[in-house]
Amino acid sequence: MSDSNANDSPKLSGKIAVVTGGNSGIGLATSRFFITEGAARVYITGRRQAELEAAAASLGPKAVAVQGDVSDPTDLDRLYDLVRTQVGHVDIVFANAGVATLAPLGSLSEADVDQMLNINIKGVIWTVQKALPLMGPGGSIILNASIAASKGFPTWSVYNATKAAVRSFARTWSSDLKGRGIRVNAVSPGFIETPAQEKIGLISSDQRNAFFSWAASITPLERIGRADEVAKVVAFLASDESGFVAGSEIFVDGGVAQV
Repeated sequence: MSDSNANDSPKLSGKIAVVTGGNSGIGLATSRFFITEGAARVYITGRRQAELEAAAASLGPKAVAVQGDVSDPTDLDRLYDLVRTQVGHVDIVFANAGVATLAPLGSLSEADVDQMLNINIKGVIWTVQKALPLMGPGGSIILNASIAASKGFPTWSVYNATKAAVRSFARTWSSDLKGRGIRVNAVSPGFIETPAQEKIGLISSDQRNAFFSWAASITPLERIGRADEVAKVVAFLASDESGFVAGSEIFVDGGVAQV
């Protein structure tokens, strides 16, 4: 349920949103919260058709699933062509899709580096740039960065660098869009329990539990975060409540990157 008081209007009433990587984790939780807060339509993307369709079904009739890879500009053209045909504009873009493959310097593969650069950097560029013709004053673009942009975790070097680029985009694109009334901000999650842990090699429950225990131990709030806690911050950045927030980075990390 919404955190809004009974007499409050939903924060995102009537808004049209696009969420990349909306089939699981933070993207799915954010899509759900957008709808809870009154969004009229939420377009979600993902590379895996079955998982994407299941996510859309769980969100209900206001969700539209569009299979695609953000690193492929033609997939994004197809997404925005559908948005243009169905509703004509976009109010909110949450550029959330990203991947991580961890390896120390000396063991990096060209394939892994290319994938992270293509999805985490190029994918964010194309997601935002191709949305701009459909956005007008009052629009909000939120980029999913990470505490990794501010930390020097071993084996994370390429992922950290891609997220540092994403954080930089929030600054430079705020300058590029001056005069258009479109805000760009970044959200930087800390250690959040999502299916992503399985995708970076933490396959067994013992591995995941050990990782979560370590993450909690270095976090001032002494726990890891939940996807819905990030979603609420993204919804704030998407709403008029953050109308004077631009070029900023909001950490949702339990303090781990702050102390």
